[in-house]
Amino acid sequence: MAKVKFFLPFLLYVFVVFSSVTWSLQEDEETGEDINYWCDTTPHPQQCKYFLSRGAHHTPRHRKDFRMLVLQTALDTALQAQTCNTELRSKCKSKRKKLVWLDCQKLVNNTILQLNQTLNGLKHNQSSDFDAQTWLSAALTNLETCFSGSQDLNLTNFVSPLKSHNLTEMISNSLAVNQYFVKQKLKKQDVDDDFPDWVSPTDRKLLQSSSIHMKANIIVSQARGSRFKTIQSALNFAAGLKRGNKRYIIYIRSGVYRENINIGNNLNNIMLLGDGARTTIITGSRSVGQGFTTYSSATLGVDGIGFIARGITIRNTAGPANKQAVALRSSSDLSVYYACSIEGYQDTLFVLAQRQFYKTCYIFGTIDFIFGNAAVVFQTCMIMARRPLKGQANIITAQGRGDPFQNTGISIHNSRIMPAPDLRPVVASVRTYLGRPWQEYSRTVYIKSFIDRHIDPQGWSSWDGTNFAQNTLVYGEYGCFGPGSSTSRRVKWRGYKVIRSASEASQYTVERLIAGRSWLPATGIPFSPGL
Repeated sequence: MAKVKFFLPFLLYVFVVFSSVTWSLQEDEETGEDINYWCDTTPHPQQCKYFLSRGAHHTPRHRKDFRMLVLQTALDTALQAQTCNTELRSKCKSKRKKLVWLDCQKLVNNTILQLNQTLNGLKHNQSSDFDAQTWLSAALTNLETCFSGSQDLNLTNFVSPLKSHNLTEMISNSLAVNQYFVKQKLKKQDVDDDFPDWVSPTDRKLLQSSSIHMKANIIVSQARGSRFKTIQSALNFAAGLKRGNKRYIIYIRSGVYRENINIGNNLNNIMLLGDGARTTIITGSRSVGQGFTTYSSATLGVDGIGFIARGITIRNTAGPANKQAVALRSSSDLSVYYACSIEGYQDTLFVLAQRQFYKTCYIFGTIDFIFGNAAVVFQTCMIMARRPLKGQANIITAQGRGDPFQNTGISIHNSRIMPAPDLRPVVASVRTYLGRPWQEYSRTVYIKSFIDRHIDPQGWSSWDGTNFAQNTLVYGEYGCFGPGSSTSRRVKWRGYKVIRSASEASQYTVERLIAGRSWLPATGIPFSPGL
């Protein structure tokens, strides 16, 4: 993970504190105020006024009207950024620049996709306000991932033209405006009621079947005579089919598959089904130390909605000396990883964006080995810290929430925080922490989990010895147990707390953080919705 922090101006922090006053008008109240009035209710009013005062934009009469206007302006700005990035292609005179450009091209395209999805969903009442907040959070995270990738390879100046469009500020404004509607809905009813089932009853019956292997659409095998010997070739075949939104199961037989795999936005509802994590293994060795960006180092990268992986190991073997080296990178909305093993060292698991659920998985690593800005819950997982390089500390999480209105965070629930076998002999000489703040509003909680003695009594680490984000982060522990769970010597940061209220802890459950009660039952994967 690139060691980049995205600082928000002090005015944004003030805006967060007083936003309830700013939005005191009733939702459907008409106003005769001009565009300056509406823009002054956003965290970035100057950018709002600049864009909305140009062209033929009308003056909004209602807050919903203003929301759509801000969203449309963000989309228009994203399209301009896309053109700008396309023009940068001619400047790709080195492998490093080409890698950064390819990352940013994909990430800006994903941002446009999510802004379009948000606009159309709200316009036609096909998605909820919570959906919109999730997609806007992802749109902003995509841009930050583009910028951090340029930092990986010391090419920040190369992508600086993209920053000049003020797209991040316009998406931040959209998040702030939409947050009002999310809060209003929470007052009226549980947010889960707005979520559609994304898997049909037929798919649910299929996924719960004990003979699911027999019902796979396609088989990948290294045996002689197999039609598909690589996983990517099977995915490419699936991409060429006209199957609508039906679940497509790719059964991967036992074997070690040495390939770097991408599942793009054109591949929704894909399931990779292995013979078990011990025998079906996907492995790669890309790393920042070898000249890749953190984003492009992933052994498996997933963007398509509704992805499921079951019974597979995903591994990056670059080792602790090669810096950031991702095994799994996921920005798949409504995705599930069940009975999988995700193995690496620094930056093992990149939970990049959107809603994700990990059940009964093993995750191995050293520095920041669960990082990103998804809304993600880990349930009954084994979180295993490995032996780092001499002098290094282990840090389990580095959550990347950079905007206070992003509905993202890492929740580790009913899991076990353990030293891996290679760490146990030297556990007394290696400090291991529960997390550190990658971005200013970093949010991570541990709920009812076993914490072993290898965790430092302070619990949490500062960012490179600074006090960055310690007042604005949200870190908590609730009902944890084990020899490393004592909170008596934990950090004294304003943003850290020992959570004692069940109602507060419930904000980070499957039901509330990822609205899982409405979509996880359709996957056939077992889960606990609450505490």
